[in-house]
Formats: sequence, structure tokens, C-alpha cells
Amino acid sequence: MDSKISIKDLSKSYGDVQALKGINLDIESGELFGLIGPDGAGKTSLFRLLATLLLPDSGSATLCGFDMVKEYKPIRNILGYMPGRFSLYQDLSVLENLNFFATVFDTRIEDNMEMIRDIWLQIEPFKHRLAGKLSGGMKQKLALCCALIHQPKILLLDEPTTGVDVVSRSEFWQMLKSLKAKGVTIIVATPYMDEANLCERVALMQDGEILSLNTPAGIISDFGRDLYAIQGKDIYQLLLDLRTYPHANSVFPFGQSIHYTDKRDAISPSELKDYLISKGQYDIEISKITAGIEDCFMALSQQNKVQA
Repeated sequence: MDSKISIKDLSKSYGDVQALKGINLDIESGELFGLIGPDGAGKTSLFRLLATLLLPDSGSATLCGFDMVKEYKPIRNILGYMPGRFSLYQDLSVLENLNFFATVFDTRIEDNMEMIRDIWLQIEPFKHRLAGKLSGGMKQKLALCCALIHQPKILLLDEPTTGVDVVSRSEFWQMLKSLKAKGVTIIVATPYMDEANLCERVALMQDGEILSLNTPAGIISDFGRDLYAIQGKDIYQLLLDLRTYPHANSVFPFGQSIHYTDKRDAISPSELKDYLISKGQYDIEISKITAGIEDCFMALSQQNKVQA
């Protein structure tokens, strides 16, 4: 079965708040796709629509050729959905949760072991432990198992690694790559910009709109400006001084440095350094760097606000 997703002019509002503003998006069969954006970007609303939990105000979507509104029943049989919050029964054991969800889909764990075997091997030692007593990483693995128990063609994962330690995050993405190899279409919503590089294509989202849709490398290649990392002793004052520089285009804090772009096509780092010294800044280091996904997101966000 073709597990492509096609979204056309999809919109959704909650009162005066427009959560999605005419989303157009095609996701190919077997693709590992990322929805990247902060809280309030519209990622969860889009997932709830695709999972047939909400009705759109306008627009349409098809999953595996089924219409999201008219054919919601077959969609629920071919869709696995893992919501952002842990939503399994915490007073049931690992095994009891799995058996419950298998029963809901009129199947058995044994019949679907091929799909969940790699994950099950990691959580089987805890199969009699209550779900509420599991670690964050183990809860996510159990939730993923339950979402896969009926061998879905499409898997929606809403911020699956939020609040999970670094090791568990890495393991989780390895599991997703294994699932992709089995032909499952996977959409991951995440606020972590670094996870964009783990997807084949990504949509950068903000305020219910798609700012950019491309491969991670393609988004970075479209950055279009020279980017500089600037460091100094007083990082906060450095930020304020750079924002008053007449030629500054963008100035954002990134860890222990400031990422800076100029309005001009070419700049003189020594000129910029002299300006900062005149402001009382010393021990300034300026280095040209390559943009990352987060830099691209900030630039696109700034551009979108100017156009609005």
C-alpha cells in the first residue's frame, strides 16, 4: 500500500487563534520527515488532524489514499500515533499495556513481533513493571511499541524525545531508522533543531505556517549570508552593543557566543571589532562559521515577521 501523505490548504482555528494557516505538504512513502518548530508552531494541531481526532476548518488531507474526514476509520487502522505526553495506563504493567492496545486493534503481540522486536528486546526485562514506574526513556520505548502494535503504515510522533536524556534520544532515533528500513512513513515533530539533521526532509514551522521545506542541507544552503560567531567577556552587553551597530542585520545569542549577520554583502571583521572596542568591549573574537538549522530558522522567522 502506498503510504504517502498529501495535505492541501489545511487550516484550523481555536476561537481567535489560528493554529494552522493553509498548510500544503506532501510526504512520500517510507520517508523520515521532520516538523521542526517551537511550542505553538502548529505541529500538534497538524498531527491531531492527521490522526482524525479533529476536523479541519478548511482544506483536506489524504493518508494512504484515504480522505482524512470521509474515510477516518481505515486511516485509524493504518496509523500509529504517539502523542507528546505519556498517555499509557500508568497503573498497568508494560505487558498489560501492550496487550490492551493489541486487543483494541484486534491483534496479538505475537503476530506483530517483527515490527517491534528491536524495541521489545530493550523493554522485555521490565515487562512486569508498572508503566508509571519506568524511566523517561523506557516510557517512550513502551509508547512507541504500543503505537506500532498493529503494524501501521504511517507513524506520527509528537515530540517523542522531549525530556529524555541524550543517550535515550540517540537510541530512539536509531529505532526510527530501523522502522524506516521496514517501509514505515514516519513524521517526527520536535522543537530540537539539531534533530532536523536526522530527517530526510524537514518543514520549519512557526505560528501555523511552513517557513521552509527542504532537506536539512538544502535549508542550510539557502541561508544566503556570511555568518560570524562573536565572543567577548560580557556576553549580554556584547549582544546589546551589536544590536546598535548600524550595519547589523541579525544578532542572536547562541551559547557562549553571538551569531551575527551584516546588511552588507561583505564586511570587515576588523571594522566591527573596532566598533565594539569603542563601546568598551575587549578580548573580542570574531570568526566566520557555517550556518546551522537553528540559524536558518531564526533568519526565516525574522524575515516572516518583517513581511507580516
